[in-house]
Amino acid sequence: MKKISERIFYVGVNDDDKVLFEGLWPLPAGVSYNSYVVADEKVALIDTVESGFEEEFLENVREAAGGRALDYLVVNHMEPDHSSLITFILEEYPDLKILANAKTLPMLKGYHDVPEERVQIIAEGEAVSLGSCSLRFFMAPMVHWPETMVTWLEEENTLFAGDAFGTFGTVDENVVDEESTFGQYCDEMMRYYACIVGKYGKPVQTALQKLSGLDIKRICSTHGPVWETGIADVVALYDRMSRYEVERGVCIVYGSMYGNTAAAADALAMELEERGIPYAIHDLAGNNSGELGLSGALRDVFRYDTIVVGSPTYNNGIFPPVETFMKALQARLIKGRRFYAFGSYTWAGASVRQLNELASSMDFRLIGDGLSFPQAYTREKVDMASVADMLK
Repeated sequence: MKKISERIFYVGVNDDDKVLFEGLWPLPAGVSYNSYVVADEKVALIDTVESGFEEEFLENVREAAGGRALDYLVVNHMEPDHSSLITFILEEYPDLKILANAKTLPMLKGYHDVPEERVQIIAEGEAVSLGSCSLRFFMAPMVHWPETMVTWLEEENTLFAGDAFGTFGTVDENVVDEESTFGQYCDEMMRYYACIVGKYGKPVQTALQKLSGLDIKRICSTHGPVWETGIADVVALYDRMSRYEVERGVCIVYGSMYGNTAAAADALAMELEERGIPYAIHDLAGNNSGELGLSGALRDVFRYDTIVVGSPTYNNGIFPPVETFMKALQARLIKGRRFYAFGSYTWAGASVRQLNELASSMDFRLIGDGLSFPQAYTREKVDMASVADMLK
């Protein structure tokens, strides 16, 4: 348990053991599951945490509440990493009332078989008094589930933001950010957004507009630090990414079976380096992925304006890890990008053509016809210097 203010206490936990978030996304620095207690005349718990942390979580909650019973559990978001311990908390506090919106009700029933009489349905803008302060609720549908809402504690200018403004990575003892914190977490916040929230740019923009009139001085997300010092940077990053705004640079993404497409990708990276063109490179097949793979590639798609994709022809089509990447771009509604494709083949080339077709379907601007080369990569056969010149 960590005290944030006279009323607000952090009761979340760090998970250093989970390897993949949502069973998909690597966690080299772990992840935090954040939960908060607001203690006034009445005591409210904001969200719970992932299962497996029952004893630590309950100890934190009891300490924050000063041994008092909980009056309310606010459910901002029903994804299991925040709701897994609802049944556990209801059993520990039999008089507790859940505060949730109408869209949450069937999920509470389906996941936890919560009786309706234990749920108080709240509406947009409604407030619930805790005594000298009140919790007010605003709906934020599809950021990133349909039942998502945020909770506003006006007396402390504090937004309990659910998954919004969250990041991968555990939190340290301080919990509340410092001057250097945003820089430390920026890449992991971008990767979190790209993987988890990336499809929902329009709903994020709608939520940002709705909340723009609040004088926010503290953001309590469900993953990562509590933001006070870095609020402007955090909000600006979410605003930029949800608008699909990028900087000039190249995200090279490739998969390779026997190293020829990989050699071409590495050669292109060297040519971009010589020209001072910002770039990132990601091996989707896992040979040199640096643990991040697809998730790192998606992060840098949200960073740079040019996507270069390399794939060998496989079964007369696109190499499966690369095809998965292209489908991930489609799912996230990525737009406004320049695109170039390359790849090797042995007896019939098809991957580059099919990559270009997928890119065209997403309204990407093709830079030339791409480069498809037979058999082994050699510098004489594959002119990546010319490709780098095209990408300037």
